[in-house]
Amino acid sequence: TGSEVSLCVKAAEVLTANGKKVRVVSMPSWELFEEQSPEYKASVLPTGVKRLAVEAATSFGWCRYADATVSIDRFGASAPGNVLMEKFGFTVENVVAKANALLG
Repeated sequence: TGSEVSLCVKAAEVLTANGKKVRVVSMPSWELFEEQSPEYKASVLPTGVKRLAVEAATSFGWCRYADATVSIDRFGASAPGNVLMEKFGFTVENVVAKANALLG
């Protein structure tokens, strides 16, 4: 929904170049998404499709929408932002690896 979107787009480019059929969905508001019709929700998140959520915060709540996450489920790390993002796996390489593992 924010800084993660460009990371996901870059990872999707790599996955597509490697023959995977993927797309990026940004979900800035769970609440607004839940207010939509079942048909709309199914068009955005079709059933039977593996989903990876990339959230530069906790994975809490993403289990409703994703099969796996790249997220931060701990507290207390301190370092420059770019160092933390790499440490917690917010890299194209890690998102590609997680997606490949999920897709099989």
